[in-house]
Amino acid sequence: MSRKLYDLVGEDPTCRFSPFCWRSRLALAHKGLDVETVPWRFTETDRLGFSGQGKVPVLVDGGHAVSDSWAIACWLEERYPDRPSLFGGEGGRAVSLFINGWADGVLHPQVSRMVVGDILPLLAPAHRGYFRESREKRFGMPLERVSADRAERVQTFRREVLHPLRATLGQQPWLGGDAPRYADYIVFGAFQWARVCSAFELLEDGDPVAEWRDRVLDLHGGLARATPARAATGQEAAPA
Repeated sequence: MSRKLYDLVGEDPTCRFSPFCWRSRLALAHKGLDVETVPWRFTETDRLGFSGQGKVPVLVDGGHAVSDSWAIACWLEERYPDRPSLFGGEGGRAVSLFINGWADGVLHPQVSRMVVGDILPLLAPAHRGYFRESREKRFGMPLERVSADRAERVQTFRREVLHPLRATLGQQPWLGGDAPRYADYIVFGAFQWARVCSAFELLEDGDPVAEWRDRVLDLHGGLARATPARAATGQEAAPA
């Protein structure tokens, strides 16, 4: 296969939790493109040296290495124009760029505060020190304290942070309109990240955002749903 995607995993290679890698995996599926996913773990930066940087996702396509999920989406759109569009035109690309920035700057920090502590046990022991040190530096506190207030924090998250999504999805089935587009995959990546890493539920049953998340889980033959959710016991659950 000529196409490879380097994808962040935990100690278990089936535990694929990077929100950015999920954006790229769903974009490839949307285009109907086969890809070999290559498991990659924190601190394995040398394995990405060919890409000129040290973070995933990295797509290798026909001898070209493309890093960064947004760059990968644009590459796929331009390289495969005869396949289903990720953006639905230049206007859709422009709006998706805004959503990309909103997800990175607003949605991800909120989700991270609620699930980051649950990621540590999923990592191989050799990578836990790096993860703890880097995240404690980012948040300015011990990892165990970062999510200590999440039962209260999630109420504001649902009410305020998710309001633009709820307002949109209450009127149309997808962020992309009548059909899923890359905008849906951008936002979904954050919820898949939480679903795979943590049993803490960010969404309430009956919320249009929760119903939309379930629809995305079932796209492309249930690609995202096939990665198990985290069970309340701290172990992985069967796909649901």
